[in-house]
Amino acid sequence: MRSLSQRQKEMLSFITAFISENGYPPTHEQIRQGLKMSTKSLVNHHLKALERKGVIEREPETPRGIKLLDGLRSFKVPLLGQIAASEEPISFTDSDYEEIELTPDIVKEQDGLYALRVKGDSMIDALINDGDIVVMRHQAVAEGGEMVAVRLKDRNETTLKRFYPEGKRVRLQPANSRVEPVFVHPANVEIQGKVMAVIRHVA
Repeated sequence: MRSLSQRQKEMLSFITAFISENGYPPTHEQIRQGLKMSTKSLVNHHLKALERKGVIEREPETPRGIKLLDGLRSFKVPLLGQIAASEEPISFTDSDYEEIELTPDIVKEQDGLYALRVKGDSMIDALINDGDIVVMRHQAVAEGGEMVAVRLKDRNETTLKRFYPEGKRVRLQPANSRVEPVFVHPANVEIQGKVMAVIRHVA
């Protein structure tokens, strides 16, 4: 299987998530709307590329004629709740969770993966919208600029932001020009995971 372009990865992610949530594949129009593409012919162009690269099969005369090939082995990760991408962080819980199905072209199977549903629009300039799912890898440290889930210990709340250590403070930077960054003391920050992939919300 040849490597996929970023747009093809996004389309494969959308199709996989749609099938996981609904039990059947999306139509071309649902893909077009979900990925905000201009025309269905552009959708068809990328579907042909995915077919050539051996990750899907298609039945052209069938509106939902898309099938993920068995060679693209899927795996499941827990969906642990929701995380704030907004001005005010919110709590999330892992006491009861669903599972979502992923494929290696979305993110490589590895230990420590989990998923969270995004609430809010503070990361929209990073193409993460309200209702999207972020796939996280559990880790307690991060490099400057990485997008992470951060728990604010004094409030026991978690937010999704870019992480910037700045000496005696940490800047949690949104990706939305209308939202101000959050500045906190390093001792008040607990990194809970790094964003590995984004799955678009299926409208």
